[in-house]
Amino acid sequence: MSSRSWFSRALLPWYRENQRPLPWRRTQEPYHIWLSEVILQQTRVDQGTAYWHRFVERYPTVAQLAKASEDQVLRH
Repeated sequence: MSSRSWFSRALLPWYRENQRPLPWRRTQEPYHIWLSEVILQQTRVDQGTAYWHRFVERYPTVAQLAKASEDQVLRH
């Protein structure tokens, strides 16, 4: 038996039982998922979730983000 199959069999049931209800897990929108990846590289999940909500509210689409100035984006 490979260690990967053992690990998957152990991890996946644990994840199903313990996963956190994070907003980017409830969307199929690639932009929103990408934002979570960027944000979580810089901060903890509890801080990043609030930041993610504020950022998505201000820039709900990648087109709106692209229209914003760099200064506006950095302020948010």
